Amino acid sequence: MNREMLMLVDAISREKNVERDVVFAAVESALAQATKKLYPGEVDIRVAIDRDSGAYETFRRWLVVPDDAGLQNPDAEELLMDARERIADVEEGEYIEEGVESVPIGRIGAMAAKQVILQKIRDAEREMLLNDFMSRGDKIFVGTVKRMDKGDLIVESGRVEGRLKRGEMIPKENLRTGDRVRAMIMSVDLTLRGAPILLSRSAPEFMIELFSQEVPEIEQGLLEIKSCARDPGSRAKIAVLSHDKRVDPIGTCVGVRGTRVNAVTNELAGERVDIVLWSEDPAQFVIGALAPANVSSIVVDEEKHAMDVVVDEENLAIAIGRGGQNVRLASDLTGWKINIMDAAESAQKAADETSVIRELFMEKLDVDQEVADILISEGFTSLEEVAYVPLQEMLEIESFDEDTVNELRTRAKGALLTMEIAREESAEGVSQELRDVEGITPEIVEQLKAAGVSTRDDLADLATDELTEITGQTAEDATALIMTARAHWFTSDAAQES
Repeated sequence: MNREMLMLVDAISREKNVERDVVFAAVESALAQATKKLYPGEVDIRVAIDRDSGAYETFRRWLVVPDDAGLQNPDAEELLMDARERIADVEEGEYIEEGVESVPIGRIGAMAAKQVILQKIRDAEREMLLNDFMSRGDKIFVGTVKRMDKGDLIVESGRVEGRLKRGEMIPKENLRTGDRVRAMIMSVDLTLRGAPILLSRSAPEFMIELFSQEVPEIEQGLLEIKSCARDPGSRAKIAVLSHDKRVDPIGTCVGVRGTRVNAVTNELAGERVDIVLWSEDPAQFVIGALAPANVSSIVVDEEKHAMDVVVDEENLAIAIGRGGQNVRLASDLTGWKINIMDAAESAQKAADETSVIRELFMEKLDVDQEVADILISEGFTSLEEVAYVPLQEMLEIESFDEDTVNELRTRAKGALLTMEIAREESAEGVSQELRDVEGITPEIVEQLKAAGVSTRDDLADLATDELTEITGQTAEDATALIMTARAHWFTSDAAQES
């Protein structure tokens, strides 16, 4: 029987062109699976075949686990203290093995054994082909549509298959069996049977890679695509930067008579591409990203990572785009939240903000409107600025003498202290852990307390829409704050697992 096993292994190894060790491992797995069926519960069986003689031994084994962890599977685990009664120097993570009777190959059934072995061989072949394909370093998968699978396309390249999910296709693109397809390789998931390479035609990375193939200057390092935003099949924007002053980034990407950009557009079902000049200056970058609209003025809010962009009536519709497409793509491209408004809306917003600041100064500094307006005209927007801006800067205000400046600074500091004490009192009953969550401000603490949220776990349990309703934050900011509050959950889980 042992000689027959060696002959079988050699025959399969030659036929399938795989290493003998791979075939031996498949046979060991088949024998182990058959042996497991003889025992109740989820036992762990190991079979070891001698590569020279074909003789094999079977072992039942138990994983040694920490005493405080408890047994998750008593049939295949043993506590450290019990294990050391059998083997004095055994450590956590090691195995205790006990020899058991080996199952004769004849009892497995020739067909069952062969099926298990061949499946293992197929898996090994598949992994070899996949490793060979991935070792080439290709970023774009070029193949033929082989079949449909639950709405996904299975694309074949040689003997390797990729999966193009419905959500990663370009909308309204009608691909059929036999069509040639190019798609970006996004990841490899070996748990997916048949088609482990996950593809995308809608990802921004696909457009970047297409331009890299069409524009040699990108490969040469003369140009760089800094970012990309897409509305797949409709419109896209890319931001480019030249590392050589002699190279025009936009003209180079467009190509002679548009040949380069048209090649990308044709590959992406007619998707129009706006090529934008990248800039280190965020405001300048946003102005370029909103093209073809002309921007009248722009106000940057670093704290909120947002910009108010003012355009005239003629450019308003262009800046926003159909269904908000242009401003949405510009926002995705630059990473800034962009608020489009006309001159009247901008003036009204500025007036409203000035009114709020004026009332704050008049109330907290106990001054009249004239003094408040002087502060506003000099660029002061908060009590903190009045209290802590360098003294010399305030002394340069012509309307104020030194005594007035000192009095205003004293009143501002007193108002800030009073407000801080009031916040502390209003925040009583709110845990320190909640206050220490990154991104939590005193104002948010007050809002959360009013809504009955008093601990970090209370915040972590909220849904995004619930938090936005409480604080008025954007959905993105609310989600980020909730995930920060949940971080300790994952840390605790990881510590328990380790």
